[in-house]
Amino acid sequence: MIKRIVKMSFHPDKINEFLTLFVSVKNKIRKSEGCEHLELLQDQANPSIIFTYSYWLEERYLEQYRYSDLFESTWAKTKKMFNGKPEAWSTKVISSVVEKNSDE
Repeated sequence: MIKRIVKMSFHPDKINEFLTLFVSVKNKIRKSEGCEHLELLQDQANPSIIFTYSYWLEERYLEQYRYSDLFESTWAKTKKMFNGKPEAWSTKVISSVVEKNSDE
């Protein structure tokens, strides 16, 4: 499982435009083969910084999505709204705590 984090910084006057775009494509992205989870997160201190957080079964599914018409058309529109260079990380879980431990 790959957990993908993409950090994007937007011009303040473009945030609502991006949110509208995301709403129009989010279900299509989530239905992409191998995509198990998709979230959009906004920094509390700086609302111009927005992250996507997604889970992909394997790298090949992520790459398949990244070379899809859906990604290319969405990214072409999105990158025009940036006020900084986007950053992206493909990560794997090395440790996870899902329940509170009563021994703590």
